[in-house]
Amino acid sequence: MSQNPQSSGVSGEYYLRGQIARELATAVGTDHVSTDSSDLQAQASDWSWMSKYFQYKDLPQPSADFVVRPRTTEEVERVVEIASDYKVPITPRGGGSGTQGGTFAPYGGIALDLARMTDIIEIDEESLVATVQTGIDGPKLEEELNKKGLTLAHYPGSYHLGATIGGFIAARGSGVVSTKYGKAEDQVLQLEVVVAPGKTVKTLPVPSHAAGSDLLQTFVGSEGTLGVITEASMRVDPLPETRSFLSFSFPNIFAGIEAGRQIMANRLRPSVIRLYDEADSLKLKDWVGTSFTGTLMVVVCDGDQELVDYEVKAITALVEKSEGTSLGPDLGEVWWDGKYEPYARGKLPQPPLLYGTFDTVARFSAIPKIYRARKELIETEFAEYGARYTAHLSHWYDWGAMIYDRFYVDEAPSDPAEALALHDRLWDAGVLTAINNGGTVNDHHGVGVKLGRFMRPQYGHGFELMRSLKKAWDPDGIMNPGKLGFGPPTNSRW
Repeated sequence: MSQNPQSSGVSGEYYLRGQIARELATAVGTDHVSTDSSDLQAQASDWSWMSKYFQYKDLPQPSADFVVRPRTTEEVERVVEIASDYKVPITPRGGGSGTQGGTFAPYGGIALDLARMTDIIEIDEESLVATVQTGIDGPKLEEELNKKGLTLAHYPGSYHLGATIGGFIAARGSGVVSTKYGKAEDQVLQLEVVVAPGKTVKTLPVPSHAAGSDLLQTFVGSEGTLGVITEASMRVDPLPETRSFLSFSFPNIFAGIEAGRQIMANRLRPSVIRLYDEADSLKLKDWVGTSFTGTLMVVVCDGDQELVDYEVKAITALVEKSEGTSLGPDLGEVWWDGKYEPYARGKLPQPPLLYGTFDTVARFSAIPKIYRARKELIETEFAEYGARYTAHLSHWYDWGAMIYDRFYVDEAPSDPAEALALHDRLWDAGVLTAINNGGTVNDHHGVGVKLGRFMRPQYGHGFELMRSLKKAWDPDGIMNPGKLGFGPPTNSRW
């Protein structure tokens, strides 16, 4: 919608925009609604390469027309009601630490900033459950839990970049200790969600039941396309009594993958297994200060002393049978102390460098195929651009693992259209290679606008069922349109 009645020549549009702004101000307070262009651009920004490139080139990002900052679920209800009345799109925002363009607002509308919704509602020490508003960030919640000897045990790379509990859940986020403690989808027990046209839904108090289909996991990972998550109850854990560190070298990445598979197949539960290929271990040395370069595995075990001692002994024996050589505890401890360094401001990659992180998850049988195929593809098909490929495996499951692999081109083409086209070609090549070799689009960074085009190839006819669900729950298509491959609003006059 035009923000300038002179340029549009339609004074009715200008009046309508003012009318909506006044209604939003009545809902949340005048101080919590903004149409300032700098606020709108800040709300659109995230940590995606596209966002950083637009800023680097001083180009506008796809932004909303209003920034709205509610304080309560009731205020969110009213905002969604107003948006439904006027068929105005809503783009929810947590900490803006995502990497998939999830905060872009390509159809304008309302940027719904949850940064004021930071209450800790209850810490149930008997059930080990924390209930919070979803705008609270991870470190703030963790600090309060630690005072009670508890932990959420969710430490993503974005931990100090503003990542919120709502963002963890909406994108199925993961942290460095997920191998033992699970991803956000495993930790969440109950959600409160505001859906169109301004109604609140609360899922059951526990995730395990036989009371029909599970609403909880339908909202988890939905990235605001089905509703706005305003409150969450999360499983928490006791702080571990002790923590031990291991590190190993391998003759190649494939021996390391087999060692990791053996650990998981024997149902051991270290909190961390990180396996770095040679290119990524070089980065680790520069950024974290580890002294080894080659194929490196770091393992962390935590819990009570007896359990940790058992796991250290059992894991060491399994790894050594899989061609691993013990490097002692020091490398692991250095890694743990510096685990956020690769994500520190100033160390994160920035334009004019062109880069992207695939983070594919697959069964163990598919992991070596995906690694080989994608490394060869990036380094050969994009050789004219000097493309480089690095990888590590950072989240492990009973049935498989996740490859956190990244491409780099040292300097993007100077023309924005060419740079964006090359970026998309690299993503097309990498994601489709994963899908064709038994992998998935993404493990824990979400889909956003960037990866929406891969949802149909990933799901096949299943994607039409997802679209049908979206249409039934959000008939006007105003909830975060353009994300997860769902396309534009359906009935918007905007």
